[in-house]
Amino acid sequence: MYGKVLVTGSSGHLGEALVSTLQARGRAVVGVDLLPGAHTHRVGTIADRAFVREAMAGVDVVLHPATLHKPHVATHSRQEFIDTNLTGTLNLLEEAVAGGVRAFVYTSTTSVFGDALVPPPGEPAAWITEDVRPEPKNIYGVTKAAAEDLCQLFQRNQKLPCIVLRTSRFFAEEDDDRRARESFSDANLKANEFLYRRVDIEDVVDAHLRAIERAPMLGFGRYIVSATTPFARGDMARLRADMAGVLRDRVPGFEPEYARRGWHLPAGIDRVYVNARAREDLGWRPRHDFADVLARLRSGGTVLSPLAERIGAKGYHVESFADGPYPVESH
Repeated sequence: MYGKVLVTGSSGHLGEALVSTLQARGRAVVGVDLLPGAHTHRVGTIADRAFVREAMAGVDVVLHPATLHKPHVATHSRQEFIDTNLTGTLNLLEEAVAGGVRAFVYTSTTSVFGDALVPPPGEPAAWITEDVRPEPKNIYGVTKAAAEDLCQLFQRNQKLPCIVLRTSRFFAEEDDDRRARESFSDANLKANEFLYRRVDIEDVVDAHLRAIERAPMLGFGRYIVSATTPFARGDMARLRADMAGVLRDRVPGFEPEYARRGWHLPAGIDRVYVNARAREDLGWRPRHDFADVLARLRSGGTVLSPLAERIGAKGYHVESFADGPYPVESH
């Protein structure tokens, strides 16, 4: 059992999902965010050490999803990424140690793998496990990877149990790639991603709650949190150019539902995220995979879970852009 939980980024997608789920289970929660919101109890920045210290009073567990995201790379300076993603995490870790926190769960991202996600032309798709060496390609990936290392440092030197969860895509927003938006409907694109690079927010919440329980026993660990793929490592060469053919072998019967909706698959994919270690070490049992999505669609539901639909799209910017929902990356 554990006491009060501090949730950062509580006005954001995952923060709201965590706070609402914990409160529904009768847990004491304090949500903090730079922006006010229905699930935010304290408004302020985690880059402010005094604010963090006050928010940490009486806290037993820290869940830390607050971050500047990839879509902010074009609109925020590198220093702002350092201030939020690194200094903010450092402040939380130091105050967690000072306050005797029993578990610290850091929400990272599969974006830390960066260039390791795209093999050279002609090579098999990448089979991405925790053993793959990260190769961050922008300030977002660099700061997330560095914050992971801060967590490991605090576990090793201060004995603070820290779990890092590298989540794949769970946002409800449109894709940030204009070409993808032009080639697929949004629901089609998201359904495809459950095969290799997406996770439902309901399962992300569950992974965080599992991590709270396992952190004192594990000490430290990094885990990929993504939907369970139907693909096997032996499929990687063929997946690069014949995704539909592999899927017919792995999930027979998907085609009628796709045909009914006028959906299609990409010719090939470049990576597959593997969640086996999170399932084994955390006892995590993700419920939402491609087969689950198909079953939901056949029964008249949507690609996303009820929780994901309820939270919906929050956006990453208050302004709009000429190129679509996201600005052109400039950093």
